Amino acid sequence: MATPPAGPVERAVRSDVEQLGDLVRIEPSLSEMAYTLAREIDAGGGEDGKLLPQLNRELRQTLAQLLEGRATDDDDDLGDLGSPE
Repeated sequence: MATPPAGPVERAVRSDVEQLGDLVRIEPSLSEMAYTLAREIDAGGGEDGKLLPQLNRELRQTLAQLLEGRATDDDDDLGDLGSPE
């Protein structure tokens, strides 16, 4: 059985995840969850679209969790200027 082509949301999510590079720890599982949610959104959200709001929330939360571990600790590039070398 052939897999149907990805819709626009799934393609966008796959592109975003691809930009992260190598996935580590729980990231592969989270990315697969995101792909599944995106696929369901592309399919119309089930029950005449009634599930779209819930699917959108879940996708946002899954992507946020996927990116959470990627946040850099060094947000301030000039933060060490006050310290003598």
